[in-house]
Amino acid sequence: MARVLSILAFVAIWAVAALLAQSRMLPGPLTVAETIVAETVSGELPYEMGCTLARVIVSFSIALVLGSLAGYAMGNWRTVDRYADPWLVVLINLPALVTIIFAYIWIGLSETAAIAAVALNKLPNVVVVMREGTRALDQGLDEMARAFRLSGLARIRHVVVPQLAPYFAAASRSGLSIAWKIVLVAELIGRPNGVGYVLGSAFSLFDLTTILGYALTFSALMLAIENFLVQPLERRAQRWRRRA
Repeated sequence: MARVLSILAFVAIWAVAALLAQSRMLPGPLTVAETIVAETVSGELPYEMGCTLARVIVSFSIALVLGSLAGYAMGNWRTVDRYADPWLVVLINLPALVTIIFAYIWIGLSETAAIAAVALNKLPNVVVVMREGTRALDQGLDEMARAFRLSGLARIRHVVVPQLAPYFAAASRSGLSIAWKIVLVAELIGRPNGVGYVLGSAFSLFDLTTILGYALTFSALMLAIENFLVQPLERRAQRWRRRA
């Protein structure tokens, strides 16, 4: 209820500000809503959002899988951590824009380059979270698993994975919010479709109505994914701790 009231208050303030400004630089909620409906009916908005969402899912999945494996390796073996840590620091501090530009120059203005750039930008954050999670593993549980002579796969499934699940959920939650922002930049620079491309085109025309329409719609989609997918998974990952 509080969230609904907050959103309604924002829309009301926005409508009053637009009414007072009387400027094309600040279109009102109704004008933006009409644009969203028109773009949806024409099929343009669903298509562009679908392109962006597909890039987010693919790049995010790649970063999550590779980052989890790398983070587990770095947290489990000191030698790996010692050699990989300097490169991890470099990747964390490397601006997303630089990575995207390098990817487009080296690979070309292609889908592969865009996805690779976004995945590489998200990768170090996942590695850091999963490395800390691996370091926090309960060694007593691992010793008990060995005492009961569990196989390597069984030990990972029943001992390691449940303990790492909360860290995996945290990396997923933060990663998703970062990934879609970087995808928009990649689309703005070098893709012929997607929300980022539309925002760039609208900016060149000073079309604030289209910019607000697409930005609000995609933000609403990300909010829905956060509330109905990411948060439930995070609560499920934490369930074993509450039972303990």
